[in-house]
Amino acid sequence: MSASLVEPSAEADATAKQIVDSAYRVHMTLGPGLLESVYETCLVHELTTRAIPIARQVAVPIWYGKLILDGGLRLDLIVDKQVVVELKAVDRLLPVHQAQMLTYLKLSGLRLGLLINFNVGRIKDGIQRFVRGA
Repeated sequence: MSASLVEPSAEADATAKQIVDSAYRVHMTLGPGLLESVYETCLVHELTTRAIPIARQVAVPIWYGKLILDGGLRLDLIVDKQVVVELKAVDRLLPVHQAQMLTYLKLSGLRLGLLINFNVGRIKDGIQRFVRGA
């Protein structure tokens, strides 16, 4: 672990716990095998019933020198203005999915991210937590 890695705030961790619990409830109810958009809609519903603020399909501009690519990137969810959530419904998570999450954290300026793959037998096997260094 790098010395520059500082854990997120207790508030961000509490939000992440609510996201994981909500993902568990969605997966327990629906199981694997559906489209990512179905899981996104249900996870948003679950978090909304908990009164947790969510931004969906958030456009993040990409800056390259003086060039700005508007809409070049869309984050699945930003929960409570603290946690990036990237949803998948794939056979297995690949290194490209992990790289995607790290890039999302860097470009969004947020520190905590959850990569959640709903296409698994047990949801705990489909959740990965990411923390961007300080």
